[in-house]
Amino acid sequence: MCDPIIQVEVIIPTQTKYLNLIGSIGEQIAKDLEDYSGDREALSYHLNLVLTEATANAIKHANYNDPKDTVRITIHIDDQELNIKVYDHGQGFDLEKVDIPDFDHPKEGGMGIFFIRTFMDSVTYTRINDGNVLEIIKYLK
Repeated sequence: MCDPIIQVEVIIPTQTKYLNLIGSIGEQIAKDLEDYSGDREALSYHLNLVLTEATANAIKHANYNDPKDTVRITIHIDDQELNIKVYDHGQGFDLEKVDIPDFDHPKEGGMGIFFIRTFMDSVTYTRINDGNVLEIIKYLK
């Protein structure tokens, strides 16, 4: 990755009341990308959704509503790609075992990873020393 054009780091308590803030950050970043030649409105919507879903999952599966616990979100953008990392302290999960949702029998939840995989170009999930990191990449060129 080249030197970042935009670099954002947000740390929030594991509380869902901050999800709108996180989504709106992604939305605004997409609207302000000067050299992006794709559909900025679509990217804006996708980033809002992806950041909201990724953060909601981190909150839900970490120590939900424990004000001492946090979720950290980093966004790095250069001229080639947008890189999002969501860090949490939860028990983790196996990204490869997340099934495609059953659209014939929809249920509450279970769509977040599907949307993230659909709208972004690369999704990885790694266990690190004190928690987990979900890395999401969208290529800009």
